[in-house]
Amino acid sequence: MPADQFALSSDLINELLRGMRLRGVEYRRIQAGPTFGLGFTEKPGHAWFHFIAVGNAVLRMEDGTTYELSAGNAVFISHGAAHQLFSHPDAPVLDINRLDGTPLGDTVSAVDTVSAVDTGTDASPTPSTILFSGCMEFELGSIHGLGRLMPGLMLIDAGGQRYPGLVPILTTMEREVSAARVGFAGILARLADVVAAMVVRGWVECACGNASGLVAALRDPRLAGALLALHQQPGRDWTVAQLAEHCNTSRSVFADRFQVTIGMAPLRYVTELRMRLASQWLTLERLPIEEVAQRLGYTSQAAFSRAFKRITGKTPGLSRKCRR
Repeated sequence: MPADQFALSSDLINELLRGMRLRGVEYRRIQAGPTFGLGFTEKPGHAWFHFIAVGNAVLRMEDGTTYELSAGNAVFISHGAAHQLFSHPDAPVLDINRLDGTPLGDTVSAVDTVSAVDTGTDASPTPSTILFSGCMEFELGSIHGLGRLMPGLMLIDAGGQRYPGLVPILTTMEREVSAARVGFAGILARLADVVAAMVVRGWVECACGNASGLVAALRDPRLAGALLALHQQPGRDWTVAQLAEHCNTSRSVFADRFQVTIGMAPLRYVTELRMRLASQWLTLERLPIEEVAQRLGYTSQAAFSRAFKRITGKTPGLSRKCRR
């Protein structure tokens, strides 16, 4: 990719990732013996993340497909599908939610399935496998369209070239959980944001599995300029002609290419972008409805509320209450 095109795509991805947030993150530090089986139930609207810090495990998805994992491997299950992690196929599988965990904070717990039976001695057993597990709700903000396109399962070699710097972050998270120092839960939450952003970036950089739609537009210099302008100034009263100017093309050519690549008309995309940002600002940042309307270029709160309900099916006030 030429340098100017790379810079444009990089600026756009930077702008998109700034709006990504995680909500309701729950962490577990799990220690297991030579034989273990852990079941994770389906959680729509959430993502599962597992990092194998020590030892080995086998991942089995709902369709029966299995994947062997070793230390340094991680998995990202973006749509919250049910799955299992176990030592071998014959191991009994226990629902992770039914295992007793030791609270290490409001959102962090330690689960230890190792027992003296595993070692056959009375000595304090040493875990054969240690994994770090998280369940989270994605708040993708302006990159909501990416979530639908992401594969249900992403296998991650944390030490590989696609994810440089990921291992030190995961190691730091493991260290924070183990040490349980003051404020560690807040640090974990911020590190989790970074990990999720790195996973998304790695997927985008590798052509996103040849996905279309918004992902294709991210890599298309004929559209990326307009998208960058839109995401930087969502409250501007955009016209199709103005957006086409950012791509140095005619209004008709731009509109046709936008529709074919992203699957909707440019101004429809503008409206949906505004409403995704509005949802985030209302529910996460708790901004007043009037301020959100002004930020997004609406001349009145009533006009904003009508547009919000038309796109989301709820009023701004009801949307805020539903997310509490």
